[in-house]
This record gives sequence, C-alpha cells and structure tokens, in this order.
Amino acid sequence: MRNNDNRDALVGGLVMVVVAALFAFSYGGKDLSAQANVGSYPVTAVFNRVDGLFEGDEVRLGGIRIGTVGAQRLDDNFRAVVTLNIANAVKLPTDSAAAIHTDGLFGSKFVVMEPGVEEKNLQAGDDIEYTQGAVIVGELLNLIIEEGRARKGQNNPEQANTPQEQGN
Repeated sequence: MRNNDNRDALVGGLVMVVVAALFAFSYGGKDLSAQANVGSYPVTAVFNRVDGLFEGDEVRLGGIRIGTVGAQRLDDNFRAVVTLNIANAVKLPTDSAAAIHTDGLFGSKFVVMEPGVEEKNLQAGDDIEYTQGAVIVGELLNLIIEEGRARKGQNNPEQANTPQEQGN
C-alpha cells in the first residue's frame, strides 16, 4: 500500500514539474516587464472601437513588428485613446494612418501602420490623425448576409414574394 502512495506522489510531482516547465516555456520569449518599451517613442491614436485589442499587442508595418500597444483609456467623447510605442529605429511620417486588424477570422488583434508621405516625422507624444477602428466579425457577417439577401431579392423579384403573399 505504501509503495502505491510513493508512486502517486512521484507521478504528481512529475506532472507539476512538467506543467511548470510548459508555463515557463510559453512565457519565455515574452518580456512582461516595464523594459519592453525601452527604445521606443509613444504616439497616440484615437479609435471609435478597439474590441479585443490589449496592452502588449503588436504594432506592425508591412507585416513586421515595429512596436507594441500601450495604455488605453476613454476620452471625453467616449472614444478609445490608445498609446502606441513605436521602435526608435522606425521613423513614421506625420500623416501616417493606424488601423486595427485581426489575425485570421477569429484571431488576436494588432495595429497596422500605413506610412504617409509627409517629410516631417512623428515625435514622442504626437497624435496619429488617421485611424480605423476594429471590425466586429459578427457585424461583418450580418452585413454580408443582408447584402446577399438584398441582391437575391433584386435579381429575382418573383422569388422575393413568399407563397403566402402570392396567394393573397
């Protein structure tokens, strides 16, 4: 009986070590400290909605990570104000645009920067004037379905009437 207890304790301990190792491995490549933004400058972007965008999410330019999402807050008009920490090596024109995109259909959110053409570059504390908020997948699907129904009704007026309407 005692042999089974020792074996159970050993197996339980081994499982705990494996779980701890997996946890450490999953966060091993991420810098969760305040030093994550060293070597970057903050700029601010205002969006109508940022659903699913979190602090630490990526800021990308041409598919390359150039920074991270910083603090988020609401302004006096209830719009989302997001701080973007851009790497010092990346100089963005003042007329650059920021848009919130989704990785795949239901993936995580990230900010995509589109550089403008101005010669003057954004500085720490500047505001990004041109923004596009997050698109909600459910709303997008509803829009596509409604558009399909509308087109079906326009292309086939005979099918737009239900059998009950035709009998009256």
